[in-house]
Amino acid sequence: MKPDFFEYIQGHVVLGDGALGSYLFERGVERGRNLDLLNLQARETIFSAHEEYIRAGSQLIETNTFGANRFKLREAGAEDQVREINRAGAEIAAKAAGHQVYVAGSIGPSGETFPLEEEGVSEEDIRDSFKEQVLGLAEGGADVLIIETFSQLLEILLAIEIATREVPELPVIAQMVFPARGMTVHGDDALHCGRRMREAGAVVVGTNCGRGIDAMVTAVQQMSPLAGEGVPLSAFPNAGMPEMVGGRTIYPAQPGYMAARAREMIKYGVHLIGGCCGTTPAHVQEFRSALRIKPVRIRGEQVPVSSRQESAVQAEFKPGGFLAGLGSDRLPIIVELDPPTHLDVESVLQGASELAGAGVDAISLGENPLAILRTGNLGMASRIKQRTGVQTIIHQTGRDLNTLGLQSRMMEAHLLGIEAVLAVSGDSASGTDQPGVTGVFDLRSEGLLRMLAGLNRGVNLAGRSVKKETNFSIGAAFSFRPAKPDLQISRLEKKIALGARFAMTQPLFSKEVVEQMMEAVSHVDILIFPGIFPLISSRNAEFLHNEVPGISVPSSLRKRLAAYREISDQRKAALEYTGRLIEDIRPFIHGLYLISPLNKWEIVLDFVRQVRGLQ
Repeated sequence: MKPDFFEYIQGHVVLGDGALGSYLFERGVERGRNLDLLNLQARETIFSAHEEYIRAGSQLIETNTFGANRFKLREAGAEDQVREINRAGAEIAAKAAGHQVYVAGSIGPSGETFPLEEEGVSEEDIRDSFKEQVLGLAEGGADVLIIETFSQLLEILLAIEIATREVPELPVIAQMVFPARGMTVHGDDALHCGRRMREAGAVVVGTNCGRGIDAMVTAVQQMSPLAGEGVPLSAFPNAGMPEMVGGRTIYPAQPGYMAARAREMIKYGVHLIGGCCGTTPAHVQEFRSALRIKPVRIRGEQVPVSSRQESAVQAEFKPGGFLAGLGSDRLPIIVELDPPTHLDVESVLQGASELAGAGVDAISLGENPLAILRTGNLGMASRIKQRTGVQTIIHQTGRDLNTLGLQSRMMEAHLLGIEAVLAVSGDSASGTDQPGVTGVFDLRSEGLLRMLAGLNRGVNLAGRSVKKETNFSIGAAFSFRPAKPDLQISRLEKKIALGARFAMTQPLFSKEVVEQMMEAVSHVDILIFPGIFPLISSRNAEFLHNEVPGISVPSSLRKRLAAYREISDQRKAALEYTGRLIEDIRPFIHGLYLISPLNKWEIVLDFVRQVRGLQ
């Protein structure tokens, strides 16, 4: 069975589908044809459209029943087939959805003018009309009901009342249209409407259609106090405001732009995001890629024999404590602090406390980077977690311990409550500051990933049970080379197959490079955290560019910093550049990995506050 919808949406962002009507016309359905009747006349056409949205990433699809009420069907002479058409619409969607995707029974306005005239259609007629739809959708297998595109508050409250009374087992999503300034055409504001819909029995409230994306963001922002009260919000924007070109209705908003604005709405508490008029499977695919929305995974799904073994291995990879604890309402931030080269750790602990207070999601700790002796990161991670409560990510190399020691150390990490490990081979020991050091390298990064994935399943490298399962979020390093990315992407794909659930990159200094990287890895299903290193001087920039493998600082930036004689001016210009870079990449990254320059945590603290809106 599918997870309970209301319980699931409380903790996840659910990706809906896009438009059916405009998309069906785009696919060749004759304009002016009654689309609801296609549930009886062209079932394969509707089924195929649902399938395309599911392939694009939709976790919830809407039935083709938006206008399937007695008043609108009367024009087609089908007012006596309301229940049959709605039941068929739900059956088609349920067949396409299978055991993983939610089916939302779509109910639109009656089409009658409110307030109702005394001698015209009665309120009871409206109630009966909604009842016919609700019962047909329930019989056809809908998982939830989505009552949408209403402009009159009184009418949507009637629809919610009927839905919750007739099929109380089906959760209700209720959405109104707010064309401008977060107001309906009748002057009701979004927050008031949201509260009334929630009081009437809707479990998710929100908005769809309207006059483009900007107006919808305004409405969602006004509704955001409801999210603070635990009410999930929903948003299904049109693809901009339409125009007629050559007799065709064209919607201008591109998928990438819509995905960036969708991220804004998620910050305000939207847990159900999709598209309305003009949106297509391409928009849904972009939403999924940009927002890193995960598909609903159902245990026990039947798979072809040829892929059973691979699927069984993938099912064993758990997200781990760090990733499972990330909220969907804000951009995840990792900050790297190196343990000190001595035993006076108070400064690092203080920095961790300040960063935790500013809203970081994890502190990352290297293991003797560059083979320079430092306080052990495992002890530092434990102390930081004890003091701040924030998650810690320890880097684990294969350089300093043999296979026996590595496994023992990871078991110890589990006992200390560590829930995230970055598996890296480690720098060569040739640059060490200690005499007689040699690298062990029993295991390199790929072997470490196998070891960690095994411990998460409760077994060691010898295949013996350790009696409990660890709960590590397993990370991998990813070195993106813009000129020749294929080799590194291939290596990342192999690391994912071995169990990596997130990746952290080397420092990147260009919006274009970050964007190119995110596009190049859009096919992989893990979180990518681009590394951002705030430069502090021209000399710092030249050193990184010329002496650290895999790091490239744009020549334009290096020249800009070199133009200042004073180091203080260089630092100011560099930090301003970093602040702009972070703002530029925020709309399309999965998370942020801030690296403290020379362990100066005060510098990255300002950027954490910038992202969290604390400045």
